[in-house]
Amino acid sequence: MTKQNSGKSTLLRRQKLAVLLHSSEPNIMITTKHQQDNNDGSFDHRPSNASLPSPNRSSTSSSSPVYYFMSPVNHITSPYTKSPWSIPYPYNNNNTGLIGSLVREEGHIYSLASSGDLLYTGSDSRNIRVWKNLVEFSGFKSSSGLVKAIVVSGDRIFTGHQDGKIRVWKYFDSKRKAYKRVGSLPTTKDYIKSSMNPSNYIEVRRRRNVPWIRHYDAVACMSLDEQQGLLYTGSWDKSMKVWRLSDSKCLESVNAHDDAINSVVVGFDGLVFTGSADGTVKVWRRELVGKTTKHLLVYTLLDQDSAVTSVVVNMNTPDAIVYAGSSDGLVNFWERGKQTLSHGGVLRGHKLAVLCLATAGSLLLSGSADKSICVWRREGGGIHTCLSVLYGHTGPVKCLAVQGRFEEQEDDEDYRKDQEWVVYSGSLDNSVKLWRVSEQP
Repeated sequence: MTKQNSGKSTLLRRQKLAVLLHSSEPNIMITTKHQQDNNDGSFDHRPSNASLPSPNRSSTSSSSPVYYFMSPVNHITSPYTKSPWSIPYPYNNNNTGLIGSLVREEGHIYSLASSGDLLYTGSDSRNIRVWKNLVEFSGFKSSSGLVKAIVVSGDRIFTGHQDGKIRVWKYFDSKRKAYKRVGSLPTTKDYIKSSMNPSNYIEVRRRRNVPWIRHYDAVACMSLDEQQGLLYTGSWDKSMKVWRLSDSKCLESVNAHDDAINSVVVGFDGLVFTGSADGTVKVWRRELVGKTTKHLLVYTLLDQDSAVTSVVVNMNTPDAIVYAGSSDGLVNFWERGKQTLSHGGVLRGHKLAVLCLATAGSLLLSGSADKSICVWRREGGGIHTCLSVLYGHTGPVKCLAVQGRFEEQEDDEDYRKDQEWVVYSGSLDNSVKLWRVSEQP
C-alpha cells in the first residue's frame, strides 16, 4: 500500500511539472518550493560543490575565483530602431562582464545560435533575426509557430517550431544576408508518400493518427552530427527523430521518453543524450540491426522526480563530461571513464529551475529561472568552481550561445594566451545580452 501511494505521489508531481513545461508563459519553470525573487540586483549566495561562501555585494570583480562578479542591472537601452544594442559602460579590461544588451518588442527569446560572426535569434514573434557586430544584419520570418530551436549547418539554417514543424532556410550570397526558405522536414513529397500507406500511421492521441515521420507537437531541441551527416530533433510528442542531411530523409523515429523531450545532444563515441520532463537522462547508440541502423538505449543516467530541462556535453576537457540541468535548480554531471560514465557530483548554484546550459573550453554556463547565469570552471577531479554569477536579465534566462575569442597578452617574462569567450543569453524578458567571459578569474 505504501509503495502504491508513493508511486501515485511521484506520478502526480511529474504531471504537474509536465503542465509547467508545456506552458509558454514566463513562469514555465518555477520550482515547487516558492522562493522570493531578487529583482533589486542584490547578491545571492550560491553554494556549489567546490566554491566557498561569497562576499557581500561589490561593484567590482575580484581576481579570486570565489568572488562573484556583479554586472550592471540598470543599463539604458538604445532608442534606435536599426541598432537596438546598447553599451551600458565603456568596454574595460575586466575578465568577465556585460558588453551590450538587445531589446526588441517581439516577445520572449526562446532560441539562439552562433555561427562565425553571426548570431541568430528566435522568439515567439516567429521572426528569426540575424545580427552582426552588434547591429541587425538580416532576418527572415516563418509562417507559423514560435521559434524554439535553431541550428546552423553550412549554408543551411534549421529552425524548430511550436507547431511541430522543422523549417529549412538557406542564404544565397557570400555576405550571408539574403535568406530564403528552401523546404521543411519532412519534405512535402516524403510526407505525402508516407501518408498514403496506412501502416505508417501511429496513434498520438485518442482517435488521432498521424504519419510517424512528422512531429505532432512542439520541436523543442535539435542537435547536429556533422561527421555522420545527421540531424536529431526532440519534441514534446516524446519522440526523437533522426534526419539525413543529404536528402532530408527521416531515417528513424524513437519513442524515447514518457514525457516531453527538452534536450537532445550528440556526444562522444557515437552516443546521443536526451533529457526529458519525465525526469530522465537517457543514452542512445546508433547500431546496425539486421540491414538497417537503429538507435538503441544504452542506459539511463538519471531518473528523478524533477524534470530535466537541458543537457550538454563538454568534449574540450581531457575527459568528456555530460551535464544535465533540471527544474529543481541543480546540475548533475558525469565523467567519461574507460567503459562507462560515472556520476561526478551536483552543482548547486541556482534558487530556481535551470533552463539552459552551454560549455566553453573548461567552462560551464547555466542559465536559470532566477534570472542569473552561473559561470563554472572545471578544476579536475570532479571539482567545479563558480567563477562568477552574471546578473542583468529581468526575466528567466531561456537560452545560451557561445562564440570563441582569443586574445594575446604580453607579460614581462613572455607571451601568454588567455582564452576568452563571448556569451549570448536570451531571456523571457524579451532581450538578448552579450557577455565577455574568461577562463581566468
